[in-house]
Amino acid sequence: MSPRTVSSTISTSLATKSPADLDVDTLVLASVPDGEAARLADGHDLPNKVVKALNAALAAVNATGKPASQVALPAPSGVKARRVVVTGLGDTPVAEGGDVLRRAAGVATRGATGSVAVAIPHADVAGLAAVVEGALMGAYAYPGIRGAKATDGSTGDRKNKRSSETPAGSTKVTSLSVVTSTGKSAAVAVRRAEVLADAVSWARDLVNTPPNRLTPQAFVEAVQEQVKAAGVKIAVTVLDENELREQGFGGITGVGQGSANPPRIVRLSWTPKSSSAAPVAFVGKGITFDSGGLNIKPGSSMATMKSDMAGAAAVAAATIAAAVLDVRVPVTTYLGLAENMPGGNAQRPGDVVTMRDGTTVEILDTDAEGRMVLGDCLCLASQEGAERIVDVATLTGACVVALGTRVTGVMGNDEAFTQEVLGAAQTAGEQMWPLPLPEDLRASLDSPFADLAHKGDRWGGALTAGLFLERFAATPGDRTPITWAHLDIAGPSYNEGAPWGHVPKGGTGAAVPTLLTLLENHAH
Repeated sequence: MSPRTVSSTISTSLATKSPADLDVDTLVLASVPDGEAARLADGHDLPNKVVKALNAALAAVNATGKPASQVALPAPSGVKARRVVVTGLGDTPVAEGGDVLRRAAGVATRGATGSVAVAIPHADVAGLAAVVEGALMGAYAYPGIRGAKATDGSTGDRKNKRSSETPAGSTKVTSLSVVTSTGKSAAVAVRRAEVLADAVSWARDLVNTPPNRLTPQAFVEAVQEQVKAAGVKIAVTVLDENELREQGFGGITGVGQGSANPPRIVRLSWTPKSSSAAPVAFVGKGITFDSGGLNIKPGSSMATMKSDMAGAAAVAAATIAAAVLDVRVPVTTYLGLAENMPGGNAQRPGDVVTMRDGTTVEILDTDAEGRMVLGDCLCLASQEGAERIVDVATLTGACVVALGTRVTGVMGNDEAFTQEVLGAAQTAGEQMWPLPLPEDLRASLDSPFADLAHKGDRWGGALTAGLFLERFAATPGDRTPITWAHLDIAGPSYNEGAPWGHVPKGGTGAAVPTLLTLLENHAH
């Protein structure tokens, strides 16, 4: 899969003149509720006659001004744009509504084409950044894998034609101009928003890629290509199936042994030229397809299992973004990549495997494979001296039952660090919620046949999964706990429903904004 970015296809710039004077295909404005109707939000800098015409048009189409609502209108006289899209902000004050701004911009650009100017009022540079992020993320579209006939209209022999893979971050928006009066610091905010949008888009691309095209080895190559394309000095090392077996990674080896596509662990290392911050480790679950193994999933549950590598996509994307922005925090990232298949050599319920740190684990359900892959990667991160670890995984359906499809569950062994993660999520505009690691549930992981059972009782499944992972975030030998947080993104990582705000159908890039923000906060 070729590396690609949104910013390579969308030219982003800032504008300071009146939106009415911008010669673009689409002008995006904002509205707020006005009684039972809607009106243009203050701060638009439009001529009075244009405002009157647009407010009348909003009334005619029964616009509400509610958050993330939108209406498309013909451009009135006095506006150079060919059409106007008015997106709703609701009643949240602009100065407090970063996430509202992000979603409003995203819903407006989602169906846009050609040149777009966004004139959504914002109070400061943070608001500007939210508008740019939302606009770029909303403009994202995955092109799919199209055959020659679909792309060039030919009717020739399809057997002799290779499919066409449009560059990633595909979008019909060609340029984005954002109206602002925030001053010189705006350029820095826009640059950061572009890098973040690129990272989110690349993570979405990985999640959306069909599983026959994103095997563990193909994932490795995609990461190597993206690092090279980004032009950053990230060291990339790969452990193949033979090295994993020889070095005692029984968790990931067991998961991958039923597949014709063997597992990999990828290690990314970003070392800034100067930093006084403690190093951070990221760990990502990268199951490129999850059939459930011998405990095979129902067919309907497999439809989205190409997305079971969203955690690895998120941590890889955030690491590359941090390097592009020269975030002054050393980061080492571990991607546990495997395909969970029911082949003739597949892992069985009742098997006992030995993890990287020597812990023996009894396998109870081969469809609870992610924790085994993460456990080995956590062991490696701990052995290599990580001081703070964040793992990200599409880990449990139980977390989706608890928190729904838009909220990430956060667990950890250090309250202060957990709050740092939650604070970063709030700043980044991602919904996350703390979950406990109850001491009384630990006994459900006891096994009469091994040091540990890899799955607990049915109840509290997200929590027992967290308790399992916690064991491996510890120093070798004396097992002193290492500061660690676990993000279960099973719900928000893949959107099966209709697009909303700046979030498309399919891969969402969940956790990338939070991880980047966490690193930036840690650098200060």
